[in-house]
Amino acid sequence: MLEGITQSLSKALRNLRGLGKLTEANMAEALEEIRRALLSADVHFKVAREFVGRVKDKCVGLEVIKSVTPGQQVVKIIHDELKDLLGEGSTELSDARPLKIMLVGLHGSGKTTSAAKLAALLKKRGRKPALVACDVYRPAAIDQLETLGKQIGIPVYSDKTRKDVPRLGKELGETALSAGADTVIYDTAGRLQIDTALIDEIIKLRSETNPDEILLVADAALGQEAVNVAKAFNEAVHITGVVMTKLDGDARGGAALSIKAVSGAPIKFAGDGEKLDNFETFHADRMAQRILGMGDIVSLVEKAQENIDMAEAEKMAEKLRRADFNFEDFLEQHKQIKRLGPLGGIVKMIPGMSGINIGEKEEKKMARTEAIILSMTPQERRNPNLMNARRRLRIAKGAGVEVRDVNELLKQFEQTRKFMKAMRGGKAKNMLRNIRPPAR
Repeated sequence: MLEGITQSLSKALRNLRGLGKLTEANMAEALEEIRRALLSADVHFKVAREFVGRVKDKCVGLEVIKSVTPGQQVVKIIHDELKDLLGEGSTELSDARPLKIMLVGLHGSGKTTSAAKLAALLKKRGRKPALVACDVYRPAAIDQLETLGKQIGIPVYSDKTRKDVPRLGKELGETALSAGADTVIYDTAGRLQIDTALIDEIIKLRSETNPDEILLVADAALGQEAVNVAKAFNEAVHITGVVMTKLDGDARGGAALSIKAVSGAPIKFAGDGEKLDNFETFHADRMAQRILGMGDIVSLVEKAQENIDMAEAEKMAEKLRRADFNFEDFLEQHKQIKRLGPLGGIVKMIPGMSGINIGEKEEKKMARTEAIILSMTPQERRNPNLMNARRRLRIAKGAGVEVRDVNELLKQFEQTRKFMKAMRGGKAKNMLRNIRPPAR
């Protein structure tokens, strides 16, 4: 998501290099590029116009600071404006105990999954959440919530026989609290479009349950329609925050850049994958950095701290140092990387890597490598020197690949091990000097 904006903004900012002063004339082309980038990302036209206007007001006439290029100064201005547009400020939930959270939004926005993801996140933070099913019109929604609840070990309160949602929500919420929960998350019904019945129901549910937080769950693919959705729900129930879903998809991202400006409510959480742990607190400054191609090293470190066993990582580092690693270690490294999320998303968090697209091809290659290693016996993983032609053929068949794929992996493994041994012996520089570029 937002790759188009990143590329377009980068192009606009390149045009500013070498200028001694920012004027209306030399800014015009760059600002037009920025405006087009926002519109092509489905940002609401009023939001895009106002954004460009604020950037222009701050840039025109700005003297270039010594040792800092105009482009760098404009990046800083755009970064600050993006933070404001995305909703800089506190994204923390109310500290009320018990805490009651109501999720609202259109059908298909991801409310039920987001309810479970939020519950799992709060459970990690030491709370005792419970889920309350208030979508009584789709039995499958209740079944889905109960299934997700079992996966994350969180109780789900539901009643498929009743249709009075406001009263039902109140009673089920009270039952959850009396059973020991300190946080209740209400999963409400949605519609394909906003209608009077939907709005009336959530207004009554809010009145009966008195939630501390009302979070609008919005699909990142909504585009300019996000403005109308946010406005309607905010006028009805005064939303306190937004959960932006499907940020890992190919949505152009206009919803994320428009919704705060319209509702005044900050984006508090973001879902960037299908797994229940692909859910995190939203940070406007970090998203602004990603949009501008600066990466997001802070979020990457946080993901690593949460998902990587540091003791195992230290053991692996020591094995690499001694060049004493095998395919079991390779397999463990693959598992550690997968816990961080999609490979393409990880790469884009690294500063300077935003322009590198890691997609389905690379993901398939990783999966193929894992399949090959899993097709080896434990003895073969621990001692790759055992590999003969017969074993390689068996492994290839077991992994559903060609023998050449197995040979390629073994060759890469051996090269890595040789390089690590050379590093240990101080011969790496000589090895690198002897590497000739491929013939053209």
